[in-house]
Amino acid sequence: MSSITQALQDFQSLETLAAKESALSALDARGKILVTLGYIFTVVSFDRYAVAALLPLAVFPVVLAALGNIPARVIGRSVLLAAPFALMLGAFNPIFDQQVVMRVAGVGISAGWLSFASIMVRFALTVSAGLILLAGTGFTPLCVGLGRLGVPQVLTTQLLLLHRFSGVLASEAVRMSLARELRANGKTLPLSVYGPLLGNLLLRALERAGRIHQAMLARGFNGQLPRSAGLLWQRRDTGFVAVCLLGFLLARQLDLAHGLGALVLGLVR
Repeated sequence: MSSITQALQDFQSLETLAAKESALSALDARGKILVTLGYIFTVVSFDRYAVAALLPLAVFPVVLAALGNIPARVIGRSVLLAAPFALMLGAFNPIFDQQVVMRVAGVGISAGWLSFASIMVRFALTVSAGLILLAGTGFTPLCVGLGRLGVPQVLTTQLLLLHRFSGVLASEAVRMSLARELRANGKTLPLSVYGPLLGNLLLRALERAGRIHQAMLARGFNGQLPRSAGLLWQRRDTGFVAVCLLGFLLARQLDLAHGLGALVLGLVR
């Protein structure tokens, strides 16, 4: 199976997971959005050299994935797919920041390596939280929740259309990839061929999107997508938001990693 096909299946599986009933999907989308934003702000608020202090925050996506019955392999593959962007962002930190700040088993660790590790941990935590929010809510309810939180309707409509067009683009990419594999007989194509392939992919996706738009106009589309009723805010949503935000505050103010390490050492002794 090609990587493009696998990526498309993972993308579609997030919407499939959102359609299933679970403790996470039963919560109001607005509460999940507020909690996820609070989590992201908490993660990025730590010092740029913080690594161990960020690790206790991994409990949040793990618990949410368990509440939503979301397989870890789906989230893991999606995170790995976007990992090269984070790698490029922090790859030069060890080169430009070589001051040794700590030693482990006699080996000096520079500040650049700490900041690089911190970037990768933050990336994994925030992207995982965003993917779990999508898998536990669904893109359409997510946009409805954003609209109820005050996001302009024109923006939420554009997000929904972008989401649907990305599905069209991905399906056309899968078709072209399959056709290339059948015609290449396992041979690797030269790099000069990929430019025309990408251009052809964009033209085919635009043509198909145009046909979809004509079908939408024929069905009375007036520039605004219909909104579903969504869920009502309930006590469980208030409790969910309050508990999560309180946990983020404690994780930010207290050194949970140091306290846990001291507790473990005390039990060992």
